[in-house]
Amino acid sequence: MSNEIRCAHILVQKESLAKEILAKIQGGESFAKMAEQYSIDGSRKRGGDLGFFKRGVMVKPFEDAAFALEKGHVSGLVKTQFGYHIIKRLE
Repeated sequence: MSNEIRCAHILVQKESLAKEILAKIQGGESFAKMAEQYSIDGSRKRGGDLGFFKRGVMVKPFEDAAFALEKGHVSGLVKTQFGYHIIKRLE
């Protein structure tokens, strides 16, 4: 298992909105476009791309979900103190 991965995410405050976005992605919408449109953090300008990171950098629930994903896969909703994340493993 790699000790460094690259992920993108979409962060929103409301669970209902997160579920709506996840359904759109599962229906074929572009993850990056959804991130640009809905995400509330700075990564939205890069289609949600957070770049590479190691364990211990992100908050635990986010890290656990991100490292459990296979390349190209998208997580379910991940709740942290920042809101609801949808994570996509890029590399």
